[in-house]
Amino acid sequence: MKKTGLLVMALALAALEAASAAAQQSAPSLRFGMKLDEVAGTLGVPLTYVRGRRGSELYLALPNVKGSAFASRSDGLYLQFRNGKLAGWKGDWGTIRP
Repeated sequence: MKKTGLLVMALALAALEAASAAAQQSAPSLRFGMKLDEVAGTLGVPLTYVRGRRGSELYLALPNVKGSAFASRSDGLYLQFRNGKLAGWKGDWGTIRP
């Protein structure tokens, strides 16, 4: 009985690891220095200007959940651009809140 339980747990753990690896591969990857259009293309959503003077703008990307009740995140990803290049971001679409 113990062997069967251990086998089931091992198979479940392997399935979770495989699902996690697949999610990480399909997740968009942001890199410092990307341009505005590259970031929008990587995320697959339009960027909305929030504030900032020319050369130091803050943009917001909202996930496209299309009204799905099963969406894990609905908050925005804030993106800081300096001199037209991505300098930082705040928020993580890959993390699910409890």
